[in-house]
Amino acid sequence: MESKFIESFLEMMIAERGATFNTVDAYRRDLNNFSTFLATRGLSEHQVVSVNIRDYIAVMKFHNLATRTATRRLSTLRQFYRFLFAEGICTNDPSQIIDSPKLGRLLPKYLSESEVETLILTAKNKDGIIGYRTQALVELLYATGLRVSELVSLPVDIIIRNSNVLVVNGKGNKERMIPIGEPARKAILAWIDIRQPKTSHWLFPSTGKSGHLTRTGFAKMLNNLAIDAGISPLRVSPHVLRHSFASHLLAHGADLRSLQQMLGHADIATTQIYTHVLDDRLKNLVNQHHPLSRKKH
Repeated sequence: MESKFIESFLEMMIAERGATFNTVDAYRRDLNNFSTFLATRGLSEHQVVSVNIRDYIAVMKFHNLATRTATRRLSTLRQFYRFLFAEGICTNDPSQIIDSPKLGRLLPKYLSESEVETLILTAKNKDGIIGYRTQALVELLYATGLRVSELVSLPVDIIIRNSNVLVVNGKGNKERMIPIGEPARKAILAWIDIRQPKTSHWLFPSTGKSGHLTRTGFAKMLNNLAIDAGISPLRVSPHVLRHSFASHLLAHGADLRSLQQMLGHADIATTQIYTHVLDDRLKNLVNQHHPLSRKKH
């Protein structure tokens, strides 16, 4: 059962900081995991001292938890204990002197352009309403780099028939404009003409509780599409297609600032994970055109 301290923290995140459902859910999982750890030591959250958090980090390391996950959990604990300290529940902040685990540079996984073309062609070859929906989803994701949560919850009026731009309401309720190519626009309009029910507010309606296709539902669809296309499903996910969108744009000359705006990144440092593509492009440029880069025979 969730503690009253965690409940109070999550209520604050919603009321004062406007945290989304997904953000609150992530905080809840992280804090409940820490709470379970504390229970094995007979402790409650308000009794924690720095050594308890260090022990928690050691346990995560022992279980070979990904460094990025451990860092995220520690970030959650920092916010949680800042809140408890501010509310007078704790006499000090035990997370303040804890160092974050060092992160290595993780390069984004992405598909080659030919692999994405194969996915799209496989979607086009699917029959009936499922084929139209699959093609619209894949074309739209690859054309815009939307987050999967943004993609599945698009309203049906997101695209005007004569428009080549989408206006997306993203993280933090911030709107951004994303240009969309003709193939994706045509795939969406073809899907709109046959989608059911016609009265649904959502572009990709569903009979589920949300009223629209879920992230899990789309991930499963993409998994099956990868298998049909002869690509390992372990290499294909909604986020991999978002990475592919970004990586391919950079490879063809897009600049980081424009890419940042299209991806909806608040900080350009987040977008800079894609600079590995720029590194490869510069290496190829030097190898192909520098007079000393080619061996003389």
